[in-house]
Amino acid sequence: MAPTELGDFLRARRQALRPADVGLVSGGRRRTPGLRREEVALLANLSVDYYERLEQSRAVKPSEALLGSLARALRLSVDERDYLYRLAGHPAPTTTTVSGYVDPAMMFLLDALTTVPAHVIDERTTILAQNTLSRALLGTWTDGGARGSNVTWRWFTNPESRALNVPEEHEAIGRGYVADLRAAAARSGNDPVFEQLIADLTSASTEFAQYWSDMQVSPLQTTRKVLVHPHVGRLDVQCDFVLSTTTGQRLVIFRPQPGTATADSFDFLRVLGEQSADRS
Repeated sequence: MAPTELGDFLRARRQALRPADVGLVSGGRRRTPGLRREEVALLANLSVDYYERLEQSRAVKPSEALLGSLARALRLSVDERDYLYRLAGHPAPTTTTVSGYVDPAMMFLLDALTTVPAHVIDERTTILAQNTLSRALLGTWTDGGARGSNVTWRWFTNPESRALNVPEEHEAIGRGYVADLRAAAARSGNDPVFEQLIADLTSASTEFAQYWSDMQVSPLQTTRKVLVHPHVGRLDVQCDFVLSTTTGQRLVIFRPQPGTATADSFDFLRVLGEQSADRS
């Protein structure tokens, strides 16, 4: 392949996108088509200078994690993502590879969900992307690394992760995460990432070890939950899971229960989140 092909591909995909395609406001007339370089850099969480060097084929070989973030920012399909990896000299990732990539269909839905909290998780329950209300409800979980962003790991090793959930639901939630992890691990075969996560959880949490020994196998299903937020109070929600059959990723939606004040509370929470973002 030509040495400039990686940069050419990134530039072509950037120019093919509109701000609305990635959840951004256009900001008036643009002199050139597509996203600006600084917008892609922001979405991929890297410096503008480094992204410019990538497009100009002046950067050193990018890491797989960085490529995953770029694929997510540019809303690449799985085939396009795999092509990007090969252009950069890496093998195409498997379905269980840890990366920042998010299914573009999931990102489209996530961008469209502005009135309810929602986030995207992988098969190991690692949060890959959050909308504004998810960050306002849970905090920012996407920058915590493979373990700090993992819902199951945090549930069993960090008591603060349970603060939003009423105590009487803790056991059912914990058992649900364990049964989901067992089902996902079985689908993955002998995947070392799954095996290490399970081994570390078993060592770190006697509660996890107890539930794991029960041999329950069940992917997470839609579940009714009661949350108590320190600023908006009680939230009666239905946690729905939308599955991508292409990547195995799931969109988790916190849907307000009909007949409750939760939808109004979400409106208030969104305002609080926007005010917090303006102050940061």
